[in-house]
Amino acid sequence: MPPCPIIPVLRMFDETRARAFYVDFLGFQVDWTHRFEPALPLYMQLSRGDWVLHLSEHHGDGTPGSVIRLLAPALESLHREMIDRDYGFCRPALATMPWGQREVTVTDPFGNRLVFYREVTP
Repeated sequence: MPPCPIIPVLRMFDETRARAFYVDFLGFQVDWTHRFEPALPLYMQLSRGDWVLHLSEHHGDGTPGSVIRLLAPALESLHREMIDRDYGFCRPALATMPWGQREVTVTDPFGNRLVFYREVTP
């Protein structure tokens, strides 16, 4: 049986700011968007490689300030991409944690934290 993917739903409040952060800065692509009517909240799926995220403007979907962890075997390359994009609101650090992982943590415009990590080989 193939593994069951887990897709986090993160709360957002502004499509333009979400696209600037997730697409322009982090390099995700928008797979699809949905609104029941033009003036109603947006729900969208983003992906980058094996990572899939849902962003929602719907009240009750997700909680601002959530934290998700994303396994990133090529963490240093991802970090370099982030720095090279020169996003004005975030210049993340690459840190080695005492529990044996390297991490890059970014916070989206809505207070959600994304922790990209990889295991450190002893």
